[in-house]
Amino acid sequence: MQKSKKYIRVGNIPGEKSLHLLEERNKYVSKGVGNNTPIFVKRAHGALVEDVDGNMFLDFAGAIGSLNVGHTPESVVTAITEQAQAYIHPCFHVAMYEPYVQLAKVLVELTPGKMEKKAMLLNSGAEAVENAVKIARKYTGKHGIVSFSRGFHGRTLLAMSLTSKVKPYKYKMGPFAPAVYKAQYPYMIEKPESLTDEEYVEYCLHQFHQFFLTEVSPEEVAAVVMEPVQGEGGFIIPPKEFVQGVYEFCKKNDILFIADEIQTGFGRTGYLFASEHFEIEPDIMTLSKSLAAGFPISAVVARKEIMDAVTPGEAGGTYGGSPIGCAAALATIQKVIKDDLPMRAREIGKKIVMHFRHVQKNVNIIADVRGLGAMCAIEFRDPLTNQPLKEFVSTYTKACYEAGVIVLSAGIHSNVVRFLMPLVITDEELEEGLEVMTDVLKQLFHG
Repeated sequence: MQKSKKYIRVGNIPGEKSLHLLEERNKYVSKGVGNNTPIFVKRAHGALVEDVDGNMFLDFAGAIGSLNVGHTPESVVTAITEQAQAYIHPCFHVAMYEPYVQLAKVLVELTPGKMEKKAMLLNSGAEAVENAVKIARKYTGKHGIVSFSRGFHGRTLLAMSLTSKVKPYKYKMGPFAPAVYKAQYPYMIEKPESLTDEEYVEYCLHQFHQFFLTEVSPEEVAAVVMEPVQGEGGFIIPPKEFVQGVYEFCKKNDILFIADEIQTGFGRTGYLFASEHFEIEPDIMTLSKSLAAGFPISAVVARKEIMDAVTPGEAGGTYGGSPIGCAAALATIQKVIKDDLPMRAREIGKKIVMHFRHVQKNVNIIADVRGLGAMCAIEFRDPLTNQPLKEFVSTYTKACYEAGVIVLSAGIHSNVVRFLMPLVITDEELEEGLEVMTDVLKQLFHG
């Protein structure tokens, strides 16, 4: 007998109103715009989402990591409203405004490293990556850019060139940007059994050094772009020694280290920024997603001399650093710090990992349960063949939202379930969501 739920209330998914809106969506919206669930949101707050049919869900997806402070936090809504009543968008290139400068100052002060830094504000994560690369090339006078296997950096042309997953992001969309190279990123679950963890890290670093002998010379490389924890690639946490080894190689060879913290930033991994886990101070950082509680804004933060390599007019955009986005970001950051959401992320992550490692004992298709802070994942593989279970994960995520918990898949094989719930989720909400996910998993597994 299924236990009654306190937060979740679901009937038919999609409901009657959502079905009608789906018809309209399919008629007027591009097929290329993907949707993970067939629901239409009516309202949302904290970690709860209500659709137009009155179904209530626990949100474990958090707008793909954009909602560390949750849906519609009151302080952010107030900041947005007050700013919109004052002025909406004079365009910083035309007439400057204080919130832009305030946000740049806060980001410079909070990001790792005591060196002098500067920031610029943009609209999206992909735009931040594009500008980070542009600035790196201008500063170094070099063209080569190195990213990593399984990495994801966006869907614009250059960002897509840096991204590894072919389908659905790159298929038949080339040719891609030139002078982009991909090095191997460690993946502990695929470590050869013959190697210890330490030997595997040494092997991965050796491969990274060999890469600059076989693929591109360090003298031609402007920057290495790395997600400190890979997001879309499967929530893959690299060994600290590997990240530090790459970082030191960049230092020795006059290559800029760009940390793509678009998904990992603002408390998600248990620190304000994931780079702090690895004790590195990136030359350039890209930020977005949870920067402004879901409001579209992004940033590039870099050492002063790097950022000042571009001259007036070479960077920016009409809507970059909108006043409302700046107001939302300032209120969001204040809430992240005031409520100590990095610490909360650690608590949430510990609960998730402990819970599913217990479940793993009786569900042998769970190949790995991993996490850094509240950036957690479950990977599913066939226990006999080690083949990724893409179809099972697709069925599982669908069954989860039908049972009232919205979750997303990840990984180049789409065989990973990732957790990105708001960090403001209560213990009771978290426990109910984990219970529902476990019940669904056991039903499918024992089927």
